[in-house]
Amino acid sequence: MNALLPTSTVGSLPKPSWLAEPEQLWSPWKLSGDTLAEGKQDALRITVQEQQLGGLDIVSDGEQTRQHFVTTFIEHLDGVDFENRETVRIRNRYDASVPTVVGAVNREQPVFAEDAKFLRQQTDRPIKWALPGPMTMIDTLADRHYGSREKLAWEFAKILNQEAKDLEAAGVDIIQFDEPAFNVFFEDVQDWGIAALERAVEGLSVETAVHICYGYGIKANNDWKKTLGSQWRQYEVSFPLLQQSSIDIVSLESHNSNVPVDLIELLRGKKVMLGAIDVATDEIETPEAVAGTLRKALQFVDADKLIPSTNCGMAPLSREVSRAKLSALSAGATILREELAAALV
Repeated sequence: MNALLPTSTVGSLPKPSWLAEPEQLWSPWKLSGDTLAEGKQDALRITVQEQQLGGLDIVSDGEQTRQHFVTTFIEHLDGVDFENRETVRIRNRYDASVPTVVGAVNREQPVFAEDAKFLRQQTDRPIKWALPGPMTMIDTLADRHYGSREKLAWEFAKILNQEAKDLEAAGVDIIQFDEPAFNVFFEDVQDWGIAALERAVEGLSVETAVHICYGYGIKANNDWKKTLGSQWRQYEVSFPLLQQSSIDIVSLESHNSNVPVDLIELLRGKKVMLGAIDVATDEIETPEAVAGTLRKALQFVDADKLIPSTNCGMAPLSREVSRAKLSALSAGATILREELAAALV
């Protein structure tokens, strides 16, 4: 792995068309039974190879074995009814049919540990696994049992901590919690969101990360971004709190966004996983554009703490576009790496 500017994706990557309908979120599986299990492993092998060929230093599962970054975890828990679904507003942006909490939530056995062990067998590079964060989980459900967002979040935090410890035992090097809800529910972030996240990482020895973005490159998210004005300053709420937390890495959206780059200063001392690839367009970034985004960030984060990445997951993109963007990310990091090395001569 490159010791300086190690590259990574946020998480999801497009699935092969024989496994699921391409360029869709919540895309149903095209296979079933043992054939589906085999197909998921084949897809995971392929996504590892594509990341490595693209030059990525930190490899993920690309979420090949999951339909969705939140609901696939939830469907393995007790107390959640997937038959009686309800339509809810996700992060105040779009409607989705989601499962219902009908009783005490509980995890009887590990959800992703076997998949993580399989990923570990496919590469000798560091591997990262993403889990949904507590606040984003409760925003992707209809609660008919607890009657309190905070109480349910604490229950999920305990369950996530159990899962994270199993992932650590499976050989995962970085465990990431996805919390796009942190950019929406600001009072909750301050009141209990950070504390619930801290509970989820309690007792872990591996590196931990939190990913906070403005969403997948789907129409509902893109339309919302247009309402945010010329400066997106949502990170001003969460970053100072995270800077004081035990979380090791903070992942944020940057390239082609209106996030003021100087907000990264609020994370001083933390590792920063910087989004240098726009997932809301099929346009392929040039390596020079990627390097430019990273270069600006170096005013506010030390080079040895910068991890070039994507703005968000790339599940809704085509595989061709995704591969090209990963190559651009790697090439852009290489440009800056060489600049930094030359400056030391």
